Amino acid sequence: MLESKRITLLAGHYGSGKTNIAVNWAKFLKDSGKSVTVADLDIVNPYFRTKDSEADFKEWGIKLIASPYASSNVDLPSLPQDFYAVVDDRSSYAVIDVGGDDRGAYALGRYVDRILHENNYELLLVVNKYRPLTPDCKSTVEIMHEIENACRMKFTSIVNNSNLGCETDAQIVLDSVDYANEIAAMTGLSIKMTTVESNLFNELNDKINNLFPLHLQSKIF
Repeated sequence: MLESKRITLLAGHYGSGKTNIAVNWAKFLKDSGKSVTVADLDIVNPYFRTKDSEADFKEWGIKLIASPYASSNVDLPSLPQDFYAVVDDRSSYAVIDVGGDDRGAYALGRYVDRILHENNYELLLVVNKYRPLTPDCKSTVEIMHEIENACRMKFTSIVNNSNLGCETDAQIVLDSVDYANEIAAMTGLSIKMTTVESNLFNELNDKINNLFPLHLQSKIF
């Protein structure tokens, strides 16, 4: 059983798949009996956002806090005051989707002192071997350090979300394991989980440790 700190922050290279993981992780926590709030800090990417799953969150009983400009053709760095409540309300678990790359991570900066003071968080580095700008460990680690410098926090562990979208098969996921392990060795971070689309979960569950099944957001199809 995967465990979670009260606050889970997901960050990584643009297009690494943070948002879809945020949606699935929030559902996992809710199914575990926890009160859950999702906060969308992504002021960079107007295409795949947690707000796209707003109806699902309502059905699941998960609160969503997002910019009023999310999923619109306006993408301004405007964040609701409610974001402070996500950090300060210790009765609820929080899943925070941080923006892509260092540009998006700057938005997290205003909440960092509160998060560090409570010290009940995990900042997860989402990696995808098959993205054009992170095909090797060196480039991935460089982006990792840029994000850390921007948000003034250190990553705590890694999520291997390597995939090729609808073309992903079991071998593509297996071929990414060495890449994730090398990043772990270079950074001293552990691999919290490897994600895989739910229809591949049974095929890979006995081959990869801490495998986490994903159901894709409908907008991705």
